Amino acid sequence: MEVTQVLFNAQSIDGTVRKNAEESLKQFQEQNLPGFLLSLSGELANEEKPIETRKLAGLILKNALDAKEQHRKFELVQRWLSLDATAKSQIKACLLQTLSSPVFDAHSTTSQVIAKVAGIELPQKQWPELIGSLLSNVHQIPAYAKQATLETLGYLCEEVSPDVIDQDQVNKILTAVVQGMSASEGNIDVRLAATRALYNALGFAQANFSNDMERDYIMRVVCEATLSPEVRIRQAAFECLVSISSTYYEKLTPYIQDIFNITSKAVREDEEPVALQAIEFWSSICDEEIDILEEYGGEFTGDSDVPCFYFIKKALPALVPMLLETLLKQEEDQDQDEGAWNIAMAGGTCLGLVAQTVGDDIVPLVVPFVEENITKPDWRQREAATYAFGSILDGPSPENLIPLVNVALTFMLSALTKDPNSHVKDTTAWALGRIFEFLLGSAVDLPIITQANCQQIVTVLLQSMKDTPNVAEKACGALYFLAQGYEGEGEPSPLTPFFQEIVQSLLTVTHREDVGDSRLRTAAYETLNEVVRCSTVETAPLVLQLVAVIMMELHNTLESQKLSSEEREKQSELQGLLCGCLQVIIQKLGSSETTKYAFMQYADQIMGLFLRVFACRSATVHEEAMLAIGALAYATGADFAKYMPEFYRYLEMGLQNFEEYQVCAVTVGVVGDISRALEEKIVPYCDGIMTQLLKNLSSNQLHRSVKPPIFSCFGDIALAVGEYFEKYLMWAMSALQSAADLSTHIAGDDELVEYTNSLRNGILEAYSGIFQGFKNSPKTQLLIPYAPHILQFLDGIYMEKDMDDMVMKTAIGVLGDLADTLGNHASSMIQQSVSSKDFLNECLSSEDLLVKESAQWAKLAISRAISV
Repeated sequence: MEVTQVLFNAQSIDGTVRKNAEESLKQFQEQNLPGFLLSLSGELANEEKPIETRKLAGLILKNALDAKEQHRKFELVQRWLSLDATAKSQIKACLLQTLSSPVFDAHSTTSQVIAKVAGIELPQKQWPELIGSLLSNVHQIPAYAKQATLETLGYLCEEVSPDVIDQDQVNKILTAVVQGMSASEGNIDVRLAATRALYNALGFAQANFSNDMERDYIMRVVCEATLSPEVRIRQAAFECLVSISSTYYEKLTPYIQDIFNITSKAVREDEEPVALQAIEFWSSICDEEIDILEEYGGEFTGDSDVPCFYFIKKALPALVPMLLETLLKQEEDQDQDEGAWNIAMAGGTCLGLVAQTVGDDIVPLVVPFVEENITKPDWRQREAATYAFGSILDGPSPENLIPLVNVALTFMLSALTKDPNSHVKDTTAWALGRIFEFLLGSAVDLPIITQANCQQIVTVLLQSMKDTPNVAEKACGALYFLAQGYEGEGEPSPLTPFFQEIVQSLLTVTHREDVGDSRLRTAAYETLNEVVRCSTVETAPLVLQLVAVIMMELHNTLESQKLSSEEREKQSELQGLLCGCLQVIIQKLGSSETTKYAFMQYADQIMGLFLRVFACRSATVHEEAMLAIGALAYATGADFAKYMPEFYRYLEMGLQNFEEYQVCAVTVGVVGDISRALEEKIVPYCDGIMTQLLKNLSSNQLHRSVKPPIFSCFGDIALAVGEYFEKYLMWAMSALQSAADLSTHIAGDDELVEYTNSLRNGILEAYSGIFQGFKNSPKTQLLIPYAPHILQFLDGIYMEKDMDDMVMKTAIGVLGDLADTLGNHASSMIQQSVSSKDFLNECLSSEDLLVKESAQWAKLAISRAISV
């Protein structure tokens, strides 16, 4: 087939021509993959072909090697590896040849394709000559060949992990890259490609950064590049510094003074993209120091891996004034654009991180700036002062801040209503939110909110909700944290007298004409939810009145007729918000017997509305409505059975939704809620549910994060149906055993620690539910054959020592369940188990109360089993 023409047609403006071309390419790929890839690489390498077709050929090649979804990526990798060796080497030869093409789009696309092939082949010990041939290319003239090769080395370092390339080759790559960066390199494009490549190669440089001379050389070249006349090189060099700050924090001491000088000059004088990276360097140092100080509680003993060098504390006197200056560089329209990011915002964010790093030490450095600027005629100065004040509220001690806040509060409330500038109001409302977020619940004798000022605060916030959308949104946020501050306090909340007025104002906001242009509607519903969630017994009758209002709103969204796709999207977003709101109301009213009884009159209607929402199917709503149904099942208990015949098909759809895996995960959680609510009444639906859950577990297309909740769900079902679970026992136990084995294989991988813990927790919750479900039934002996594997799993977890408290609590609970259910059948197995005694003792002396309680119960169960 004439591939050039087809690639040309695939970019045609005429839809039919384009579609036919795409079809031909697809057929060619399916019928003759080696031929397809070869002709693409030939097209890419051929200097006589048009640039558009070469570029598209490269793009299709790249997509034939990699995909975002894990299962698809796995298939593509296998497909490439199984290709005929001759075809592969021809393709690779074409790619290497194209690197020297003078056409930028051709060599640039090729760099990415070579890196993708390297990402597949180098870990398999294939294409060993690649790095050598790239390095010999670096010394080529013309400059574009050098540039393309450095780009390729950069992408290659992004694709493969450091352990794949041996140290000798790493050294050569770094040498080539750093030489390409140096000021003696006359070509800007080459120097830029080298600087960007270094950014990706830093992860490979562990050994080089441990060697003083090599490290000094690399740092010198990076710092020199931050002074390059070309703005893109300066920006890329600062990006390297940011990466070095987190990767090699412990090696920075000799350079920190120079870096401070370079960054402060850039922040004050350079163009915005460069200045932003220079600020980011200090934010990154804060992140490192906050982590170290949190992990070791500020007490450095011999066993801390990385000492804290207190770079931020030492730099404070110079760093804080530099950051305060940035706050005065606001943009005229920065509040309108949600994704806006500029020097003032970056400076404020960094100031907030500095406050978290050094605590009280920052206060005396910032307060004079606030006092000096807060009443100035120029809005920029007032806004900067307010932003500085709001930024430092998380970090210093409440004792230090509350006296300042009590002075500032009246001033801020007045500014929020009277300041002529919208930016100042926006930032003032945000700063009030920060006061409520960090200082309301703090156990300090000085209250911020008193009976005297509460009325004024609420009045001002409700009035500000009528302001421009960005101010109104921040006012909602402040009210959100104000409500949250009184959650679970026990005594009557000072907000109780204003409950009805607050709810009414929030509902009014959701109906504003201009609500669709910003996040305002979402903010209003999130705040309404929080106000309901944190409300007290006194306002329960008002929450009950809200049910009918929200139901009516949801009903109205279902009535609207023909909608454009944009309107439909907005409508489905609104449905999601309303379902979320109903979920919170159901949880609130369902949590106490008195309100639950009154709420039940609405249950049928609410369920009817949720089913209608499912009928006009959309992923986001599906998720919110599902969560709300879980809450409804919990509130209605066994009565939920009457909704199951109609609801079951949507439950099944949710469980089959692999594409939107969050929807699938939420549905799995709801199956657990329903099992707990219905108990044995769920039996008629168990075959369908268990079949689908087992199918989900064996699929490599379902995102791995959904698998742990599926195991927990087994436990919920087993607990609900008791010995009826026998018909699924063999399948469920087999799936649990393979997952338990898998969790020991991935246990050493740092990136997967969190996932390993959640996987194990799910497996253990399943075992726990199964043992408790079979307890006191004549069929408990069915579980005996599985006990040795379970005990071995518990031993393995204990020996590894990297479980979190959650897994520890569930694991020791399973040991107790096993003893409790199997009784004397378990005693010899438990006594022979390698570590159950040590594990039990460790949990008994745990500082975590829940772990301790679980262990005390397990100890009792084990001693009963052994004494029988």
